[in-house]
Amino acid sequence: MLEKLQTVEDRYEQLNVWLSDPEVISDTNKLREYSKEQSNIEETVQAYREYKTTSSELSDAKVMLNEDLDADMLEMVKMEIEELQERKVEIEERLKILLIPKDPNDDKNVIIEIRGAAGGDEAALFAGDLFKMYSRFAEQNRWKTEIIETHATDIGGFKEIIFSINGDGAYSKMKYENGAHRVQRIPSTESGGRIHTSTATVAVLPEAEEVEVEIHDKDLRVDTFASSGPGGQSVNTTMSAVRITHEPTGIVVSCQDEKSQIKNRDKAMKVLRARVYDKFQKEAQDEYAENRKAAVGTGDRSERIRTYNFPQSRVTDHRIGLTLQKLEQILQGNLNEIIDQLIVEEQAKMMEHTSE
Repeated sequence: MLEKLQTVEDRYEQLNVWLSDPEVISDTNKLREYSKEQSNIEETVQAYREYKTTSSELSDAKVMLNEDLDADMLEMVKMEIEELQERKVEIEERLKILLIPKDPNDDKNVIIEIRGAAGGDEAALFAGDLFKMYSRFAEQNRWKTEIIETHATDIGGFKEIIFSINGDGAYSKMKYENGAHRVQRIPSTESGGRIHTSTATVAVLPEAEEVEVEIHDKDLRVDTFASSGPGGQSVNTTMSAVRITHEPTGIVVSCQDEKSQIKNRDKAMKVLRARVYDKFQKEAQDEYAENRKAAVGTGDRSERIRTYNFPQSRVTDHRIGLTLQKLEQILQGNLNEIIDQLIVEEQAKMMEHTSE
């Protein structure tokens, strides 16, 4: 572990040198790349330096035990050694976590797609509840939410809603929401008071930057059409809605929420870029993604990850067997208790894997 940490510190120092180089400063891409890398390893380097300082102080204190000390001084040295040993162990545990391979997407903004699945109108209403939950969670984290595309139903809720969340570390937390969410409740349309089970699927995509996904204009087919509302009625007589097809992958994205065709195209391209990036990532099946999927099951969108039981005011996350009697608080966006435990579980699994 110490060899790995020394390598990380050496790299940090090298990045410092490069970031002071006029050639790098004048190259926007290199400057961004090196600055991001340095930022990513800074916490590890600081912890490693604290570890070295603590180890040195501990060695010095142990040497003092061999000196001719009076009883009071000897007791003080022994207390200091005990404190330094505890601190050293704490830093070691922190360093083990910091050395876990980081998901390269963790710092990115996200694009979230929620779709009503089994359950008809009730599934669409539940999709609306999930959107409100994530919007409130974003507010608590001071992230910005922007709606990209909606397909609303006549009674409320959404057949589909696509939106972005922009903010530091958005993907690092929101990635755990990827999967099928199940709701158990009595629908407002149910006269007999029977509990229905409905589902909605959530897809969480890291927002891809242009430099990460090369999409050529020649590979795109762009169609324009008039926007429509619930039931298919026209809500805009101008051809402002945009449908973009990426012909090499067959991925199709449409956007009609804005009155401006240019704005709709920009939003559609943001979603398209994220979907293409997501497709390439899945095809690559890199080792980290496999480890993460094994750890907390965030890789499969068809997997049922959580149940929201209204009659018992209960939420259960099936990946880690966590049940909380806090349905209302969670629907108000208080997701940290669940997400924090998922992060701990993932870290434990990753540490177990890296030690094999």
